[in-house]
Amino acid sequence: MSNCNAPKSTPESLFVTVKDGHFYIGDKEYRYVGTNFWYGAILASEGQGGNRDRLQKELDLMQEVGINNIRVLVGGDGTGELDYQIEPTLQTAPGVYNDTILQGLDFLMAELEKRNMKCVLYLNNAWEWSGGFGVYLEWAGAGPVPSPKDWEAFQAYHCQFTQNDSAKALAANHTRFIVSRTNTVTGKPYKESPALMAWELANEPRAFANDSITKNCFAAWIQEQAQLIKSIDPNHLVTTGSEGKNGCQVDLDLFQKIHAFPEIDYACIHVWPFNWAWLGKYVATRAEAIETNGPESVITRVETACQNTADYIEEAYALMNPLGKPMVLEEFGYPRDNYEIEAGSATQGRDAYYQYVFSIIRDSGHIAGCNFWSWGGYAQVKHENWQRWDDYTGDPAQEEQGLNSVFACDTTTMNIIRDMTSQITK
Repeated sequence: MSNCNAPKSTPESLFVTVKDGHFYIGDKEYRYVGTNFWYGAILASEGQGGNRDRLQKELDLMQEVGINNIRVLVGGDGTGELDYQIEPTLQTAPGVYNDTILQGLDFLMAELEKRNMKCVLYLNNAWEWSGGFGVYLEWAGAGPVPSPKDWEAFQAYHCQFTQNDSAKALAANHTRFIVSRTNTVTGKPYKESPALMAWELANEPRAFANDSITKNCFAAWIQEQAQLIKSIDPNHLVTTGSEGKNGCQVDLDLFQKIHAFPEIDYACIHVWPFNWAWLGKYVATRAEAIETNGPESVITRVETACQNTADYIEEAYALMNPLGKPMVLEEFGYPRDNYEIEAGSATQGRDAYYQYVFSIIRDSGHIAGCNFWSWGGYAQVKHENWQRWDDYTGDPAQEEQGLNSVFACDTTTMNIIRDMTSQITK
């Protein structure tokens, strides 16, 4: 006898697929303007940091302006005790999970399904703000994670990840656990969710070293993790989470190699004009930017940022196009004028930059979708540096809150997004 209460399988026509270098849903091409919403699972939870009313308002506003794709962190790793790490974390120790955050992820996915929205879920992080590589190494006995302020020590530590079998095994166990999960809200396995566009291996995975052994181990890990995901969930796409050339030790061959694997369905790149010193000399904070490059550099250097962005995209596309895979600009951010952080403060420079990037996506045919960084929505900025339990703004805990976030009250930016979604989205 059949179980009439059992969840029905999702029609294949609702999944995102790839054909001839384009995304499709069914027989219709899928292009999108999306945003980064890394804190979505936390906000959707019923514990500390959770606010389901706000979550639903945020998703409704995204829909109103035409955003139909969000990029979300599955969850953080570790105790979350460090000032620069997010809280609460999902995996507090190897294989030990915070059920509240897991159920928050389930709730988020159910809300996306109701709205016919898509998401990309990333499973790991090369950076310290959510644990990731560093925490897995620490759990594997490699010693404490160095401060990100000591860049040389940070790289030397994190480059061990893809050569440490114990750390990789812990990460693989986590991947297996999440990808195999059944949603407690919908009753359906994640592998049958129409809201899921793709699994992403990690946020900005890097080799963190230039020697050939480390690079080869890094590439091998990319393929191994992608194969693992595909063995559990053959319905959804898989991508790397790479920044592009700047995330591959400035090695274009490595960038091409990790996206050429058959288990990797599409390529992704990130662009960061401020972080990559396109707005002046490299600095780490907004205060240093104001002192070193001047508050006006956000506006006066926007043309340089636009040109460098175009060059970066074209360089990546030249390598990805022969592979017959779509390419997504899944992170791009730009500071507010004068490096301010207050919601509603001027965004002349950002607006000009966003308009230019959106025009490339609309006109070039080289970018299939994008996710700007990041969604602040209805958040209220209380402190320059995040404190427990301030609103999540989209800027991670180690960055100035509001600097790169797009808030609901940022009228001119919202209008640009609304206008461009109507032109780009199919």
